[in-house]
Amino acid sequence: MRLVKAHKYGVPEVLQVVEQAEPQLGPGQVMIKVMASGIGFGETFARRGKYPSSFPLPFEPGWEVGGQIIHVGEGVDPSLVGLLVLASNSGGRGYADLFVVNADAVLPVPAKVSIEQATAAFLSGQVAFGVLSAVRVQPGETVLITAAAGAIGSLLLQLAKAAGAGAVIGAARGKEKGVVLSQLGADATIDYSEDNWVERVREITGGKGADVVIDSVGGAIGRGALDATANVHGRLGIFGISSGAGITIETLNLARRGITVVGALGIMMAAPEQEKHAWSREVLSCVAAGRLRAVIGQTYPLEQAAEAHAALEERRTIGKVLLLP
Repeated sequence: MRLVKAHKYGVPEVLQVVEQAEPQLGPGQVMIKVMASGIGFGETFARRGKYPSSFPLPFEPGWEVGGQIIHVGEGVDPSLVGLLVLASNSGGRGYADLFVVNADAVLPVPAKVSIEQATAAFLSGQVAFGVLSAVRVQPGETVLITAAAGAIGSLLLQLAKAAGAGAVIGAARGKEKGVVLSQLGADATIDYSEDNWVERVREITGGKGADVVIDSVGGAIGRGALDATANVHGRLGIFGISSGAGITIETLNLARRGITVVGALGIMMAAPEQEKHAWSREVLSCVAAGRLRAVIGQTYPLEQAAEAHAALEERRTIGKVLLLP
């Protein structure tokens, strides 16, 4: 079978397609013929050796896949063969033709949802659900989301609307992404390639700032996100630093402003596995019902995994990026 791996950390081109023996199927496991592999921004950090927890070499990316069960291991119901499912594995190996995972870790693809839509939604949606739960959006509150045109951000925007937010402001770089955000239901859009974008947030909110700000960028954008957070009971939820840089927070200033900083990523990751699966099931149910749209901006063949990583890193993508083996 084909598998994407890297024998050293570095630029996207370290990712190479190699021929590999089929994975061994153990008791309680299923083998999936991969039909779509999701690419997460964190994988670009891992490929460069910059992820908070190290991944040993050779690095074999691919944490989320959708496909069809073709074999089952000992103790697994044989009627599962042929079922379209979704699966994730923090150990990777998902940029491949075949993927082996424990049978109790798979989720069925809803009947009315394509394998591409389901793959784009299930893990990104799980994160979005968990982050939104962590920041505890209340009905009527104004929510600002950075990187809102990304795979997770675009789902966060829609879920915040569904949770009863009074207004949702989607922030992204470039006018093209702003158009997509409006189509997804953003009440206002921000182009943070413009210098005055924080002032624009204040204009939209009547000078107050956003009650809840959800940031996954960090760096200068993260600093702006903090500045755009409303004083007194405002919350800044952080779940990533795609810029590669954090922000320095002056605690006295934070205390005087009455702002709460929420480590949304840690809260989401600490949730029990059953709760995470419940979030994914709810997201898939919403997609099947037409209440939620998983944006797929770009797809690539397995041989172009390096090009896909480069496009993601260079912010040339919208929504979820998929590899289609």
